[in-house]
Amino acid sequence: MKMLCQDCKKSIAVVHMTEILNNKTTEFHLCQECAQKKEGFAIFSPLSINDILASFLNNEKSSQVAEKKEIGKCGTCGIDYNEFKKSGRLGCGDCYKSFRNQLMPLIKKVQGGMTHSGKVSKRAGSDIRVQKRIELLKTKLKKAIEHEAYEEAAGIRDEIRKAEQQAGKSL
Repeated sequence: MKMLCQDCKKSIAVVHMTEILNNKTTEFHLCQECAQKKEGFAIFSPLSINDILASFLNNEKSSQVAEKKEIGKCGTCGIDYNEFKKSGRLGCGDCYKSFRNQLMPLIKKVQGGMTHSGKVSKRAGSDIRVQKRIELLKTKLKKAIEHEAYEEAAGIRDEIRKAEQQAGKSL
């Protein structure tokens, strides 16, 4: 059952707020128009990913540098960095290469790093999982050699060989 606005009693209430003041609870149910007119109500619209990126860009030192000197345009789509800052969208895949120096600090800040460490789909990820396993084994091998644990190192070497053979078969 839809609730009508408490103020105008005509439109459907879309803003619902509970105020607790001095242990007294008051509920407000207002339509968009009445809520905007009411003092003390701040209506927030959901942010898009573009808005979030744009806010990062506006706070970045690299964006200040970009404003001061002319940054080239993408050779494929023609977008420039300032257009990207405004919209939060790149024009094409080649923009990543064209604006690499400006994008890397942003990507690092947003994602917390520059390497993918998330999940990999089972269908497409078997090669990636094998490669990650080989990298991990090589790191273990290096540590075993540093600690002069040669028998352990020999076992790890054999595991690496098996994993590399498995990787060769899947290619």
